[in-house]
Parts: sequence; C-alpha cells; structure tokens
Amino acid sequence: MRTFKLQVQTTIDGYMCGPHGEMDWMSHPWSSDLAAYVTALTDPVDTIVLGRKLAEGFIPAWAARPEHETQAAIDKMNNTPKVVISDSLTESPWDNATVAGGDLTAVITELKSRPGGDIIAYGGATLVAGLIAHELLDELHLFVNPTTIGAGLPVFPTSGYQRFAPAGAIPFDCGITVLKYAPKR
Repeated sequence: MRTFKLQVQTTIDGYMCGPHGEMDWMSHPWSSDLAAYVTALTDPVDTIVLGRKLAEGFIPAWAARPEHETQAAIDKMNNTPKVVISDSLTESPWDNATVAGGDLTAVITELKSRPGGDIIAYGGATLVAGLIAHELLDELHLFVNPTTIGAGLPVFPTSGYQRFAPAGAIPFDCGITVLKYAPKR
C-alpha cells in the first residue's frame, strides 16, 4: 500500500490559516535546507491530493510558473497528477487533475490501493481535518512557522482523540521547524 503524507504549514498555535483564510503569517523565503527537505519529501510522490478550495488557487498558481520557484519544483507540481476532493465539482476544470467525491474514506482507501509511489496532501482545512479525523494519513509533516495568530482554521479536528508517535523534529535556518508524526494505530 502507498504511503499517504500530509505537508501543511501551521502556526505555533495550530492554525493553517486565519479566520478569513489569511496566510500572511508564513515564513518566506524558505532556506535551502528546508527546500532540500521538501525535495526529499516529494521525490517519491506521484499523486497530489487537494481540497477544492485549495485547488482553485494552488493549481493555477503553479501553472503560472512562479518565478520564485525552481524549474524542478514547477515541473514536479505541474506534472504530478492531482486528485481534487469535492462533492460540488463533477469534472475537473484543470489539466492533469481528476475530481473525486463521496465518502472520503472510500476515496482515499481506493487511491492508496492503486499501484504507484507516495501520495501527498497539502490541504485545505476541511480536507486536512477529515483526513486526520478518519485516520487516513500515514505521515504528518507539520511546517511550524514561528508565529501565533490566536484564531483561524485549525490543522486538527476540533473533536476526537488520537495519539501520534513522534518521528522527528528539524529546525531550519528560515525559522520553520518541521515536526513529523505518524499515527499510532
């Protein structure tokens, strides 16, 4: 079975964005040591999972070939097939992306059972909370930015109890610390 990873930016107080989607708290630019970590994390990935709201910004942003990114990162993001989780879309408006709706557990279980490399999810908040609540992830890579915002959309569901095993903590030169966890099952 394929490994399903989560890579998500978070504040120290556990939010992935402010109450209105604000993301101005993120640390930029990333240092070369963090960029190398991301490259190692994504090298074995051959499928990206996104929520619809995030996909609406994520896919066009990478398609525009952002000049602050390396060509290798741009090619990886544009060439890797994407699965957009949505119950409101019936077909994908984007190249190299399919839409999957319905029962989240069934969708992800079927995706993980396919042959291939690793799968990575980047969000958004509703998708991430659902993946965690339904215990569908194999690894969590929390990119903790040295900021608190006091309110917003939390990374973790607001109900439920889960235990995680620490699998590493790495501080990077830009101030971000990646906390890696695996669910205890």
